[in-house]
Amino acid sequence: MPIQRRVGIGMDYSPSSKAALRWAVDNLVMDAEDQIIIIDVQSSKSNPPLKKLWENTGSPLIPLEEFRLIDVTKQYGITPDPEVLHILDTVSRKKGVNVIFKVYWGDSREKLCDAVGDLKLDSIVVGGRGLGGLKRILVGSVSNYVVKNATCPVTVVKGPPAMVV
Repeated sequence: MPIQRRVGIGMDYSPSSKAALRWAVDNLVMDAEDQIIIIDVQSSKSNPPLKKLWENTGSPLIPLEEFRLIDVTKQYGITPDPEVLHILDTVSRKKGVNVIFKVYWGDSREKLCDAVGDLKLDSIVVGGRGLGGLKRILVGSVSNYVVKNATCPVTVVKGPPAMVV
């Protein structure tokens, strides 16, 4: 069956990236001909066993079924998030959508934009932390960078409001 759309989702397991995943599943991914690619960018400082092999190109595509295996996630230095896996299991089962993972190492902004070309994405969805103007200038905004530099449509989903204690 040919793939209709390839939707990339930037995933750092933060509340805003989980909101982006939920939004994409509810509003963008429609049927079994669509494909979700979870793009996980790990710090260049992390040093999992397979990093040296795949550092320049990113990991091979990892099907959801393989990603659930503890050995696979340890090889790539990832701790799977039960909520994310539940959302992906549900969309895979109910809509028949093909879900795969791709792991990169380095700067999230650059690697998310690289993924657009590498994976031939039709669109990419990222979470936004809702930084104000000054913080965005000082800290930098991944979502802002991706919007300005990606070569496909980008959707930024604002995360849930931060709780003030």
